[in-house]
Amino acid sequence: MAVPIIDLDSLSKPHWSEADRQKAEAVVRFVQLIMNDHNFEEVLRSYSGQRYIQHNRTIADGIEGVVKTVSSLVKNSPEFSYDVRQIFIDGDHVILHSHATLKAKHRGDQSQGMNIIDTWRLQDGKLVEHWDAVEGISFAMRLYSLFAGGQLRNTNGIF
Repeated sequence: MAVPIIDLDSLSKPHWSEADRQKAEAVVRFVQLIMNDHNFEEVLRSYSGQRYIQHNRTIADGIEGVVKTVSSLVKNSPEFSYDVRQIFIDGDHVILHSHATLKAKHRGDQSQGMNIIDTWRLQDGKLVEHWDAVEGISFAMRLYSLFAGGQLRNTNGIF
């Protein structure tokens, strides 16, 4: 099974500055490592110890919280992948609009998986804050979101 690769060149916008490109590269590197490569050891090695405020209330603050959540998801759904469809940059914020699926056979099928908008704030080239909005597309994913959306793990608020 091939690991999906986020193609930053095809997602880049002609009006981006070099600084915008560097911000997009920082986010895409992180997302590729954790969401598609499932390389949790490298994520922890590269990002642990940095300030990282999480606004998804079901994920604990810090990179460790993200790794714990995504690694648990991947344990149950090892074919999980994250197909970035759009990248937007506004100042220190990078926004990805993506299609996530739990099964390889659902990749590219817009009737399956989740519609996700992630926003990161960067400071000095580092990811320091994250927000997301997740919409289950299929009935099964809407049901999964209902059951998985339980325990609050931070007090940062969603906005």
